[in-house]
Amino acid sequence: MSLKIRIDDSAPPYEQVRAQISEQARSGVLPVGYRLPTVRGLAESLGLAVNTVAKAYRALESDGVIETCGRNGTFVAAAGSAAEREASSAAQAYVERVRRLGLGEPEALAAVRDALRAAYGE
Repeated sequence: MSLKIRIDDSAPPYEQVRAQISEQARSGVLPVGYRLPTVRGLAESLGLAVNTVAKAYRALESDGVIETCGRNGTFVAAAGSAAEREASSAAQAYVERVRRLGLGEPEALAAVRDALRAAYGE
């Protein structure tokens, strides 16, 4: 794993760490199951504060990019499975909400299509 933190970059160091690990995991440079350095170890090697790397790891875990297994370490997660589980959970919550609001399937689907168009610029 190779990370470079640029002090003159407008992005804060934790965001640079998060973005680089995320990109390397997405592109396959860091394969699923790859064991990441400890927070303390990565902070030391990059010359960053431990809390900075911890914040990046928390964001990556929240995004489903990495999984922390307690004392066993932190690993690159199967990106699709975590993202798909979260999307499925969000979809289920949406369905429950629109049913409580009394919307039918056509209206619910139209709202989703509009939101997707707005988010993806289509």
